[in-house]
Amino acid sequence: HILSYGKLLAVLGCLLVLTGVTVAAARIDFVAMNIWITLLIAATKACLVLLFFMHLKYEKRVFMYAFIATILLAAVFISFMFWDVAYRGIP
Repeated sequence: HILSYGKLLAVLGCLLVLTGVTVAAARIDFVAMNIWITLLIAATKACLVLLFFMHLKYEKRVFMYAFIATILLAAVFISFMFWDVAYRGIP
């Protein structure tokens, strides 16, 4: 699938803006929300790259469902990791 240069530049612009937001968020202390904000920004950037630069948006729906299932499974594993760290006993 051939995308126009305008669309690719728009996606690149969004990625650059989100990178700036990541840098700005790193300088502000959101206490317990820092990791969640960072993960949300990183996931958004990854989705943009997957959808437009890797052309996942224009593939068959089965690939999109496989991608969504993979992301949900990764979210479950990450939440288990946070749960483990939060409730780990200190010896």
